[in-house]
Amino acid sequence: MRVIIDLIEDVREQIGNHETYEVMAGLLKTDAQDSEKLIYAGEAPLNSVELEREKRQLRFKIDGSDQKLTIGELIPSILILDMEAMLFELKMDVNAQYKDMEIVGFGKNDEQKRYILFIKI
Repeated sequence: MRVIIDLIEDVREQIGNHETYEVMAGLLKTDAQDSEKLIYAGEAPLNSVELEREKRQLRFKIDGSDQKLTIGELIPSILILDMEAMLFELKMDVNAQYKDMEIVGFGKNDEQKRYILFIKI
């Protein structure tokens, strides 16, 4: 389980809080040949993020809009959270079929200026 503070620390360490990086969903799936391995299945831009205090979650969403979430929009909004909220779980809604997905890791693509939140589908 990844929480908000994990995200903040990784963004600072990996990309130095570079504001123009787009926040992406990275899709991983189990290899049909070897269930111990994960295969990269592509990525898509995240459009929005919402703090759900009742569920203790920060939820990223792909909603089909042209809006692309950037680190410059994301980080300032979560840095002001209280310590309790820093331990809220990170979740993602990709579409109707893949809702409430757990974020399993982080990555980056410096060439394309992308910060990636990985989920396993």
